[in-house]
Amino acid sequence: MRGTQAAAAFLSTSPAGALMPVAVATPFTQKETTTVFAPAPLEKVVLITGASSGIGEATARRLAAAGHQVMAGARRADRLAQLAQEVSAAGGLLDHRALDVTRRDSVEAFVEAAHDRYGQIDVLVNNAGVMPLSPMADLRVDEWDQMIDVNIRGTLHGIAAVLPRMREQGGGHIVNIASVAGHRVDPTAAVYCATKYAVRALSEGLRQESRDIRVTLISPGFTESELLDRGGAPEAQAAARAAARQLAIPASAVADAIGFALDQPADVDINEIVVRPTTQT
Repeated sequence: MRGTQAAAAFLSTSPAGALMPVAVATPFTQKETTTVFAPAPLEKVVLITGASSGIGEATARRLAAAGHQVMAGARRADRLAQLAQEVSAAGGLLDHRALDVTRRDSVEAFVEAAHDRYGQIDVLVNNAGVMPLSPMADLRVDEWDQMIDVNIRGTLHGIAAVLPRMREQGGGHIVNIASVAGHRVDPTAAVYCATKYAVRALSEGLRQESRDIRVTLISPGFTESELLDRGGAPEAQAAARAAARQLAIPASAVADAIGFALDQPADVDINEIVVRPTTQT
């Protein structure tokens, strides 16, 4: 009798009522087992910025394959259309919309379109970023401004667009992509590092202010992406590309870390994950 009560304590239902059988041994006998039910994971509505390549693309594929409804945003709409076709062919659900995170109205329209279509916003992955490397003395001020606009303002625009909706619905999850460059400073990366330190600060501040919204900071090391293909001082970019060719992990490794954070129960908040190549110092 008491064994049956102990097993029944594990009985729970999900908001949708979906149940999955799990065999649980009672503490009163090694032979007796009782079949109880645990909630099945629910699909989430996930918005991803910078989803046309690299970590954003890999995350879109990973989460769509896991059964989540993905809304992918980026400036390169043609790349998003191709991604949507490939995800659909694999059985996933992915919609897309052109997005410029430096424009607040573009981010608002992106979020509003997803909310109108699905009725909720469960997760935002603030992934869009740029990394033109150069020595400070080069005074590449336009590129400094670009990093501030994309890496910091873009993150803030995403937070501003989803936060009221998440609070209204009683929960949500914001995942901000920083970098190991937000934990250290290297020559030619001073401004980039400053933007990623800022993303860390924003994430921690939001976490401390939130009780029903989860906040996760992901800090990747060298990762296969197109970040080093545009802008920056030629020598600095070439040196970084050479290091990446030797060290970089696939973007799917970072996507798996994001998936892990999303899969936790609602009362568990994975605050920070640093994921980098084993050989990176």
